[in-house]
Amino acid sequence: MPHVAEHIIIGIAEHFANTPGSRNIDEGSYSGEEFLNTTLLPKFKQAIEDKCTILIDLDNTEGYATSFLEEAFGGLSRMYSAKIVLSTLEFKSLDEPLLVKEIITYIKEAKTN
Repeated sequence: MPHVAEHIIIGIAEHFANTPGSRNIDEGSYSGEEFLNTTLLPKFKQAIEDKCTILIDLDNTEGYATSFLEEAFGGLSRMYSAKIVLSTLEFKSLDEPLLVKEIITYIKEAKTN
């Protein structure tokens, strides 16, 4: 049986952009929608399949628009459930520790349209 990683690490600055943008792709580069579709969702599906967690490293960026965070993490919660998302994702933010609470709120409060 092959060894499965305990968790996948996604460093937003390292694996996506150090200048995350706004909510939607049509609003400019490095949007929350682009991050969700190209980076977070494929890794999330892999983590579900491998029964492991994802550590999201929020550090080393120029900062985050609330719309980026809501679209990326709230968007994932709209596709799955808050329970599944929160049991799969872990967050690290030494630069701005309050971001973690903010993101968890977006996940819990995400509503489908």
